Amino acid sequence: MNLNTETLGMLAKPEYPVIDKNPPFTKAVANFSFLDYLRMTTITSASVPFGYLAGGNCSLRGPSMVTAGIIGLMGGFMFAYQNSAGRLMGLFPNEEDVARYKKKGKSF
Repeated sequence: MNLNTETLGMLAKPEYPVIDKNPPFTKAVANFSFLDYLRMTTITSASVPFGYLAGGNCSLRGPSMVTAGIIGLMGGFMFAYQNSAGRLMGLFPNEEDVARYKKKGKSF
């Protein structure tokens, strides 16, 4: 089932040009910007030392660090995905995305 803004009853009206009101997963991921990747990397890299320190006991530091890194990577990906999909749906500022899609000759 493909969830779109009509079935979800979208609360916010788009303030910016809508490129795709219901972007599929692949399009949202392909639309990641450099800043999205930077944020994802920052969140992941900040969670690894946190996991190391949270491990406490020396035998738990390694597994705790890996677990925190995985959680940070998943959280960073979800944050980047939210920003990318929001730009495609016109909920976040998307001047660069609009220009890129116009340049490719894709209608929206």
